[in-house]
Amino acid sequence: MARFQYVGRDRKAVRKGIVQAANQREAAMKLRDDGIRITEIKQMASTTLQKDIAFGNPVKREQFIMFLRQFATLMRAGVTIVDSCVILAQQVESKALRRALVEISDDLKSGNALSESVKKFPRIFEPLVVNLLQAGELTGSIDDSLDTLALHFEKAHATRQKVVSAMTYPVIVAILAVGVVIFLLTSIVPMFVEMFSSFGGELPLLTRFVMGASDFVQGYWYVLVAVAGLFSGGLWLLRRDEKGRYVLDTFLLKMPLFGNILKKAALARMTRTLSSLFSSSVPILTALTMVERVVGNEVIGKVILQSRDGLERGESMTGPMKGHWAFPPLIPHMISIGEETGALDHMLERVAEFYEKEVDAETDKLKAMIEPLMIVFLAGLVGTIVMAIMLPMFGMFENMDNM
Repeated sequence: MARFQYVGRDRKAVRKGIVQAANQREAAMKLRDDGIRITEIKQMASTTLQKDIAFGNPVKREQFIMFLRQFATLMRAGVTIVDSCVILAQQVESKALRRALVEISDDLKSGNALSESVKKFPRIFEPLVVNLLQAGELTGSIDDSLDTLALHFEKAHATRQKVVSAMTYPVIVAILAVGVVIFLLTSIVPMFVEMFSSFGGELPLLTRFVMGASDFVQGYWYVLVAVAGLFSGGLWLLRRDEKGRYVLDTFLLKMPLFGNILKKAALARMTRTLSSLFSSSVPILTALTMVERVVGNEVIGKVILQSRDGLERGESMTGPMKGHWAFPPLIPHMISIGEETGALDHMLERVAEFYEKEVDAETDKLKAMIEPLMIVFLAGLVGTIVMAIMLPMFGMFENMDNM
């Protein structure tokens, strides 16, 4: 399907936009059927150089949440799906989402369902969105599905931001520490090397060590760059391999200080996603398959996959979770109660809220604890270098006093 940019006029005003069609004639017929008298129409270029280059999701999470809220409000106010897409296409900030909505509105006019239309834009509308919209179409409550999605993404985004915030500070301090140490070793320490060599005698061990580190950084800096490059490349290759991801995620979940937060955040994401899917009547096997893909952690994803396989064999969903080191007893216990009472979605929502609060408390506690630790760490590095410089000078002053 090609895309055509047009300028035209209907009974009310001048209209500009983009329409998708097999050829220009079909595009013109679509516009005429919509009551638009064309004054200009041309096919849009589709060369690689003229496409927007984007990595990951091209729409910011905050913008996507706002879009879902506005979409639900328009639907609840009685605005049709097509008109809602047209209105939102004129209001959203994201260019990628705006272009997608224009094409989705054209697709809807051709008689396609909303879930089928958004499925064509997987980088914007992930499988969770598609499945909840399908459930809303079946029950006639798309506005409720949109509200559920908005709430889900709001909670998930807030939890993720808490984790990112907790981990950003030590990373920044570590980068700052490395920068300060490199500056001292390459700019300050060399100024004293010549002076120390004129003293004669043996320099203190700490001073010799720091001078050796300074010589190494100045003479073999490319080795450090190569090691950093190899480390980054190794991590990248590890993330591309399924077994490598499992090993890396296991390490992250067991990592001191941060591991507990990452585990609770992953469990909150898992239970929140399951709750959203179950509350929208998505089949349980489909829901578990989706959660395994979006949970973002291979360790927890593997347990979810085992739970799905167990359900297919007629076993309980909680079997693989019981006794697994990544799953606290609370989760299988609450799921079992939900299965028995028929309120699994509500139980999972309670569990998700519990772990989201736990993440909040853990990140606040971590930030309060890690700030003085990082300050001591940075002061220790700088202090060691300063001490290495000062020790020979103290020895020189003692010799002068003895003369």
